[in-house]
Amino acid sequence: MEENKTNPMQAHTMGKHTGDRPKIAIIDNNMLAMMGLKTILLNVMPIADINTFCTFCEMEAAGPDSFMHYFVALKVVLEQRNFFLAHKNKTFVLTTSTNPNAQLTGFKSICINTSEEQLVKSILQLEQHGHAGGRNLPAMPKALKAKLLSDREIEVLSLIAQGYINKEIADQLNIGLTTVISHRKNIVDKLGMRSVSALTIYAVMHGYVDINKI
Repeated sequence: MEENKTNPMQAHTMGKHTGDRPKIAIIDNNMLAMMGLKTILLNVMPIADINTFCTFCEMEAAGPDSFMHYFVALKVVLEQRNFFLAHKNKTFVLTTSTNPNAQLTGFKSICINTSEEQLVKSILQLEQHGHAGGRNLPAMPKALKAKLLSDREIEVLSLIAQGYINKEIADQLNIGLTTVISHRKNIVDKLGMRSVSALTIYAVMHGYVDINKI
């Protein structure tokens, strides 16, 4: 990646991506892992079409050049090494190891044998590195960019995303614990998101918290 100075998450400039929903391919025969990753990617990039494939042949039949990024199981990359070497700047290898010595040289790897919170953080870091501010992506629909939360709710959400518990949030903002709980309920009701991971994604994607603080 350093050789061609292309960011890991940076899209190729292709006419079919301009103004259209970008397409992302996940290739893995582990259906549970694949569906879990698809859910996270849909939260991180709600304007994207996430396509899942159990084999490389299925993805190839769908038109490999139409995809902005590939999230691919390590064994698939090894089986189709020449293809993914030629597309390594938009390939992310799904591994079960965090040991750099066990990962493929020249590829960006994501460990899927980890907590949901850590996996979300890893994907958000990739997205922010390559597509910060929506770079290389079509504009978000107005409904997704609309400000749904009050200023105080945004403050509470930012602290939730940073891992603070209710009591700590109350102390940080100098408000009562019951007020924090009320704000959290309002945030969940307005956004329709109950998990901390989903709230964290929303906070980062809307610029309410720096990725480096979560």
